[in-house]
Amino acid sequence: MNLLEECKGAKRIGISGHIRPDGDCVGACMGLYLYLTKKIPDIQIQLFLEKPADVFGCIARIGEVDSSYGEQERFDVFFALDAVPDRLGEAERYYREAHKKVNIDHHISNKGNCGDVNYVFPKASSTSELIYRLIGAKELDQDIAQALYIGIIHDTGVFRYSNTSPDTLRAAADLISYGFDFNKLIDETFYEKTYLQTQILGRALLESILFMHGRSVVSVLDRKTMNFYGASPHDLDGIVSQLREITGVECAIFMYETGVLEYKVSMRSGGRVDVAAIASYFGGGGHKRAAGCSMNGTSHDVINNLSLHIERQLEADVQHD
Repeated sequence: MNLLEECKGAKRIGISGHIRPDGDCVGACMGLYLYLTKKIPDIQIQLFLEKPADVFGCIARIGEVDSSYGEQERFDVFFALDAVPDRLGEAERYYREAHKKVNIDHHISNKGNCGDVNYVFPKASSTSELIYRLIGAKELDQDIAQALYIGIIHDTGVFRYSNTSPDTLRAAADLISYGFDFNKLIDETFYEKTYLQTQILGRALLESILFMHGRSVVSVLDRKTMNFYGASPHDLDGIVSQLREITGVECAIFMYETGVLEYKVSMRSGGRVDVAAIASYFGGGGHKRAAGCSMNGTSHDVINNLSLHIERQLEADVQHD
């Protein structure tokens, strides 16, 4: 795919990523936005995202993100990044109505048929790595490189997760050659937490429950608890990954209440459980070791439904061994 060729002749271009944008979503969207506004400055280009977390304030021109989702004229080209269209939230209608739809993603649950043009590679570490490939090393500048680097470190857990490949590390090496303070970026956007985030993490860990003979762990935050702390979804980042660090745990579940009998579920796996397959069954998606979905019912209903699928996979894995 040639990004500029896909935009040829367009007068209005739109970009968006998934609801509750994480580091990779923000980094990929901002990287593409910065590149296109630099290369074709006379074209109207708009980026739509739910308000990114404050930690991403270091990304150049992040303030130009449109989180209002007002009425728009039909876009000539619309890019959906790091998501299938039905996870674009309010921006989905812009994508559906666009003359040309371009989908760039790395999730295994994306079948690669969501757009008129599709660039979907599940083996890539992140959508930010894919944007890096498409832009090309010679077309980068410091602002673009910094945005894409943030996306890569967030989806690879600072290069600790199994989705980190030699290509990922080569991309990262090229990106940091643009001279930004990558150590500071890692600390401020990935590791550092506010006092509130630390409090809510402690509460989630304190109230977690081991089950399946210690092979799984779950923690649930209800709306009352979140309101007590004044916590938003942005304050919950990293909790499920911390749960997965417990010795002996193969699958960690973290869920928080989003409505009456409605929960947002995040899952992390040590490798024996394909959480993407489980999330996909319940209408979500992700990667083999990191996935999520939304589910309805009481918290006990949700846990029981997830447990059935986790246990089947663990039993099948034991039989295979």
